[in-house]
Amino acid sequence: MSLCFSLNVSTLNSPKYQSHKAHFSSQFINQIQVNPLSHSLPSFALNSSLPFKFSVKRINPIRASTATSVEASQFSFRNKNPKDINIAVVGSTGYIGKFVVKELINRGFNVIAVAREKSGIKGKNSKEETLNQLQGANVCFSDVTKLETLEKSLNGFGVSVDVVVSCLASRTGGVKDSWKIDYEATKNSLVAGKKNGAKHFVLLSAICVQKPLLEFQRAKLKFEAELMRESEMDSGFTYSIVRPTAFFKSLGGQVELVKDGKPYVMFGDGNLCACKPISEEDLASFIADCVLSEDRINQILPIGGPGKALTPLEQGEMLFRLLGKEPNFLKVPIGIMDFAIGVLDFLVKIFPSMEDAAEFGKIGRYYAAESMLVLDPETGEYSAERTPSYGEDTLEEFFEKVLREGMAGQELGEQAIF
Repeated sequence: MSLCFSLNVSTLNSPKYQSHKAHFSSQFINQIQVNPLSHSLPSFALNSSLPFKFSVKRINPIRASTATSVEASQFSFRNKNPKDINIAVVGSTGYIGKFVVKELINRGFNVIAVAREKSGIKGKNSKEETLNQLQGANVCFSDVTKLETLEKSLNGFGVSVDVVVSCLASRTGGVKDSWKIDYEATKNSLVAGKKNGAKHFVLLSAICVQKPLLEFQRAKLKFEAELMRESEMDSGFTYSIVRPTAFFKSLGGQVELVKDGKPYVMFGDGNLCACKPISEEDLASFIADCVLSEDRINQILPIGGPGKALTPLEQGEMLFRLLGKEPNFLKVPIGIMDFAIGVLDFLVKIFPSMEDAAEFGKIGRYYAAESMLVLDPETGEYSAERTPSYGEDTLEEFFEKVLREGMAGQELGEQAIF
């Protein structure tokens, strides 16, 4: 069952949508935050060993396909005015999805925002709240996990889709949820979108898939490979894969704790992981750029925010400076997490139902130790220099705002691991 509502002043045209970071409290671990991280449908041919090539341009697109990039002029939708371009956004009520919908609307595109009937954290938002949240978009209540339902929902508008933008991500990072959302639901969006005429697919992925040790990363990579393969087989279809670094909210969980006098908690010496954090508005702008930008066709696009890469130690020092306090750090040995993961892995063999608990432990370990930067294929090391910067919003400005206003609106909900 699907319901669609048009809230856009312009009518659709009949010719035809973390990075993350772990943080911990002074009682050892307050919570580990992960970005929306997001079994098989009939699949396209899979090729997960496609070559990567780094560019020297500012945005540093990485060519992810052996297929030649297709000229934008071949696609009629690229020659239209924004008001005549229909864009379906799946994951439209997610943390980044909301900002993407708003950015696309502000640029004058016709947006079809696909949403669950019960959206938000643990489905707490009603249809009325979702309609209010997505004002200016043509809201379609549907189920992206059911291909037939999604196809009927998009058909219900009676118009073709030019572009699909996927901001889907699993809500927990659990094993089954990762494959259901990061792979199957995202695949449904591709299939349903193409059936409705889509010629371009913009995928919000994650920079951490470069080193896939987690289930959601494997699920994302499987879909990425099939998306690239689809473009190789269909010369009239293109994609843009966006791999952002950490989001601001995944780094803000300790701000209020430190403000209240608690120490800033990190693993090791605080230099184990670094990132170029990006704001939701800047990321939404970058994703919107991918709709029409010719230099982002058939590219994997790692992206970070402005400025230098920051380690947890530097983030903590910045926070204490803003508060006018002497730095007070609590450094937790990474080996503690390794021990906990070993115990969980053992227990899963006896109690299979604990597989998600074991996976959450691995997710926490990953974000406590791995940088959210481009992985240099030549050295095998993370490279801040190879990680492109975009936008104007800085982490320092975000910290200042949280110190004034708190973390309201930045809750992780089901994306928090305790």
